[in-house]
Amino acid sequence: MPNDAKPTITPEEAGKTHNAPIIRRPETMAPEVARFANESQMIFHPSPENPTEPNAGILTYGPGSGFPLHKHDFAQVWYVLEGECSYGDRTLITGDMVYMQDPHFEYEMHTEEGCKILFVQYSGPTTGAAPIYDGRFNQKQKPKLEDQDLEH
Repeated sequence: MPNDAKPTITPEEAGKTHNAPIIRRPETMAPEVARFANESQMIFHPSPENPTEPNAGILTYGPGSGFPLHKHDFAQVWYVLEGECSYGDRTLITGDMVYMQDPHFEYEMHTEEGCKILFVQYSGPTTGAAPIYDGRFNQKQKPKLEDQDLEH
């Protein structure tokens, strides 16, 4: 903001009717095992206290990992931070951004060398379906693929 410009509102005034930004760092979040045996660092996720928070974080897929074709009712955006992966008939590389409107399916994904993806899953504006955190990103042990719900 230029030095001679005066703000028309203050943070205190804005805070009376609007929520302040929440800032967190991925390295402060303990890695968890996610549904397709990848590692996740969930920076934000829905909770009883904050049910409208998106699932937002970093997914790390190790060499030789991936997931099968599956469906979701919520929307999401990915940004490939490192590595590459085959996704349908494409190869996603560092710098690619992928948008998936609701409802959507995700192609089968596989990575030979590993990849890291920043992702945001949010309530679908069409379906109203919220992203799912519990039982997806906070596994206690490596989950079995056959136990995963590929329809939601």
